[in-house]
Parts: sequence; structure tokens; C-alpha cells
Amino acid sequence: MADTSPSPRSSTPSIIPQKRPLGIDDEQHVPAVPSPLNPDFAGSRARKPAPAREQREKKESLKKREAKGVESVRGGTPDSQAPSRKPKKGTEQSSNIPSLLRYKLPPPNATDFEPPKAPVLVPAFQKANRQFFEASEHVFNRKGFRYTHCIADPAFTFTQYHRGSETEPFAPRFDYEDASSHIFFDHNARSITTEKGFRMARANIGAREGRWYWECKILSGVKPAGWNGDPVTNGDAGGHVRLGFSRREATLDTPVGFDAYSYGLRDVAGQKVHMSRPKDFMPAGEQICEGDVIGLEINLPSLTLHRKVVEGSYNKAVDVSDDVEPHGAEGADIIRDRLPIRYKAHLYFEQFEYQSCKELEELMNPSPVIAATSTSTTAAPNPNHSLVALRTLPFSCIKVYKNGQYVGAPFTDLLAFLPPASKPLHQVGARDGLDDGMLGYFPSVSVFRGGAAEVNFGPDFWYPPPDIINSSEDVDMLAEPSIDNVTRSGTSTSLKKLRPLSERYTEQIAEDVLYDIIDEVDLWAQDGGQTETQKRASNPAPTILGPVDPAAPGLEVAMVNSGVKIEAGQPGEIKEIIQEEE
Repeated sequence: MADTSPSPRSSTPSIIPQKRPLGIDDEQHVPAVPSPLNPDFAGSRARKPAPAREQREKKESLKKREAKGVESVRGGTPDSQAPSRKPKKGTEQSSNIPSLLRYKLPPPNATDFEPPKAPVLVPAFQKANRQFFEASEHVFNRKGFRYTHCIADPAFTFTQYHRGSETEPFAPRFDYEDASSHIFFDHNARSITTEKGFRMARANIGAREGRWYWECKILSGVKPAGWNGDPVTNGDAGGHVRLGFSRREATLDTPVGFDAYSYGLRDVAGQKVHMSRPKDFMPAGEQICEGDVIGLEINLPSLTLHRKVVEGSYNKAVDVSDDVEPHGAEGADIIRDRLPIRYKAHLYFEQFEYQSCKELEELMNPSPVIAATSTSTTAAPNPNHSLVALRTLPFSCIKVYKNGQYVGAPFTDLLAFLPPASKPLHQVGARDGLDDGMLGYFPSVSVFRGGAAEVNFGPDFWYPPPDIINSSEDVDMLAEPSIDNVTRSGTSTSLKKLRPLSERYTEQIAEDVLYDIIDEVDLWAQDGGQTETQKRASNPAPTILGPVDPAAPGLEVAMVNSGVKIEAGQPGEIKEIIQEEE
């Protein structure tokens, strides 16, 4: 009988199934990273190199182009033919050189070449034995914009025939444009008053470095002790006056000392005021009354030390004094982005104004939530503060004199004002970090409901301080001219002298003329260093290269040679501004 018992089952199959060959479609499912389960196919799944992509030219955003001054959309049409300042190979700093914004402007009118006219003074009322006027037919500085007089000049061809100018009276005084619209002036703009609440007026001169002095006489304000007059009978309601220094960011419809941008003295109790916080300053029982003359002296460090503070390189252990060398041939860049505009037959430069920043607003009105979570805002202002707007100037202070007697220094360590501590309003065309040459602390007076004051910027003061120095006494007419005996505002010697602010007016005019010439030369160099005649010779096509003074000498010959006909009095299309009366 056959053995029918089952044979033992093998533990392994007799036939091992082979792997199926991978097709083209299956290669798409092979993992790109080799693993122990498929080591044989690690190389078969090698990716083909991606084709090289064509390099595209990277275009800068509009914001970056505006920051470099290539174009702007404000007011005028940017010059598309202006050469771009491309950096040369091996030089990276040329792309960081700031330059002016350029606009295409229409030709000016024939009247634009005439000197600017002073505002029309309309008699308003008499007060403190003097006539006050309402200044009309001029523009006021408004939020975000600043206005200065300009004139068309045929000598400034590359800046499109416009440069800065002044109006009468040609002297240090209150600025008609930089005052509240409710301020009344006397005939020489050195006395002011108002019928409204506190309104401010700033002088047309500002201090940037050095020691400067000016005086303010109270014409109408707090009555002195023992005064028995009748306000109604004398037609005098008294009023109040505050005086001090303010920056351009300070609001004109507020008293001096209202915010962090101004430092003021209050007539009542002779208190000092900063950020709307009055504190005792003068002796008890003493105040600023009618007839008092208050002298104010401001001490500011050199611009060299000032820039160290705002740049973050100030070291208290190293910069123990403000002894600096005289300014050399090179100085800080002064960039003034200004656009000519028209207002009631007057020409003005319109430029972006510096505005208050949130850091100083938070310093004035601290928020409990922000103060609890942020340590940078709670730290007191100092020269090395983490926030640039809260950095202070070493060796800076404001001193006060009353009727020729020194009272004290109510304010020390003033806040820095050079960019980036001062910034314009964020809008199209505005550029941060630029100094227009007019940043600083300006003498300021605010009046309240009948208060009146008169200013005196020297050199003939009512109560000159003991160490006031008149620059005319320091000039040696017999000495040989050299860099050592020339008195300049940038030398350490002149910075230590107490000087009348009337001298700053002359310096400010000279600086403005110099900046106009520098702007003209800068644009001339950007255009290849060619004059208008050379351009016409290289380009015989009859094109108008810019506005021309119709009364300029030799104009008819130039028109014949260039084939261009320019009629006298050709109307322009410069932007006209309209301001409504408040």
C-alpha cells in the first residue's frame, strides 16, 4: 500500500517572483531619495538639471526711486530726460549721494522776475500806543507744507530760473508766513498781538549752533503790582504773553511750551513751561509784567557734535567738550526739495514741512499700556537714547535775564533737531533724513486775548548782558586775511561768544545764497557740465530748454540762433495754491 502521508511543506516557495521592470510611467513614482528598499534605482531617478532662467532686470519700487530723487509726482512733472546718476564700477558711495528732485516747469511770467512784494498791511486797531495791522495777500504755512519767497532769475538756468528771495522789511523780525493767521503785526513786524486765544509767531531767523541772545518787551499783559488803572477806560484788557524758543514742528495755534518742540516762559508766576507742564522758576512772588524786558540766551553745541548725537556715535567719555575744528571745504549736504507755486500773483517755494513724531507725542502724553510693555519710551531723554527723537544735545541750555539781571537757566539738555530727529510727513515725494538748512530753534512769542509784545534782536539792546560781543568790534582791519583770523560760526572760538541774533540774520542770507549756487552747480554737473549755448550747438533742433527772461540782454540773438520764438509775458502754468480764510 502506497504511503499516502503528505510531504512536509517547504518553508520557502520554490519559485521567487521577480521584480517587474519599470516603465516610463512608473519612473514618475520612484522616490527621489534612495532607500534600502530600492537601492538599485537610486541613480535611475536622477533629475535632469532645470534649464537656466533668463535673468531679468530688477526694477526698483516707486518709493525707492523717490528716495533717490529720480522722480516725483508732487505738483510738477518729473524730468524724464534728467540723467540718472549711475555709480561707476568700484564705487558704491556715489549711489548714496543725495540730490535735488527735478521738475519740468513751464516758463515763468515776465512779472516773476520782479522782486517779491511784502504783504498788504490793513490797519486793524491801536494797542499799547501803537498801530497794529492785519497782514494779507500772502500765504501761511500749513500742516505738512512750508512756504518761502522766491524769484525768477535768468542766471539760474539749471534750477529752472528760480531761487530764494526776501521781502521788506529786510531785517530780523517776525515771519509773516510762519505765524498764525490771527496774529496782528506792527509796521516793521517786530510787535504782535491777537484778539483770539493763544496764537504764536516765529522769527525769520533760527539758531543752529553757538550762543545767541535776543530780548522781548511786554507791551500788554499782566499788570504790575500797585497798578490802579481802569482797563475799560484805557482800552486795554491786559491779556497774557509767553515767550521762548520753538522748532518748526511746533504748532502755531498753541502757546510756546505747549509740546515737546518748544520751551517757554509763562508770565503768570514766572513759570517755565515745556510739554504743557508749568514748573516754578522765578523767585516766589515774582512774575513777568507789563514793561518788563526779558532777555533769552540759547546755547547750542556745534553741528559736528550734534551729528554725532543723532548718528549714535556720541561718547560721553570721549566728547568731554565742544572744541571743534573750523569747518573745512566739505560740509553736510543741504537738500531743499522745493517747488515754485503761485499765490495771488506772488511766487513761493513750497516744500514739505517737518512734522511731530509719535515718540515725542508719547513722551508728552505717555500711554499706560505702552509704558508697561516698552522700556525705550520710559527712559528719560538723553544723548544716547535708543530713539533718535529722544536724544538731547550736550552743553545746550536756555538762560533768562529780567531787566538786565540774570535769573537762571530754566532748560538744559535740549532735544536734538537734525535729521533723523526731525522728519517730514509721510507722503508721496517726501524724503527722510534730509536737512534743508533751516532746522533749529527759533525765537517765538505767543499772545493771548490782547496780550502784546515787542522783540529786539540787537545789536542795540535795551539791557545788554555783560558778555555780549558785537562782531564788529572783533574785526582787525589791519590784519592780513587768513583762515585763522576770519570769524566763522563754525569755529570753536565763535561758538563760545555770545552774539546778537541780528548777526545770524546776515549769516542766514549768505547761507541761502550759497545753497542756491550749489544747487545750480550740482544740476549743471549732472547735465554734463554744458551751458545752454553748448547744448544748442550740439542739438540744432528748435527746442525750448527752459524758461527765459524776456528782458534778458541778447535774448533776440539767442532766439534767432536757436530758431525759438519766445514772446514777452508768455503765461505760465505754475501750480496755484488756494487758502481759505479762517
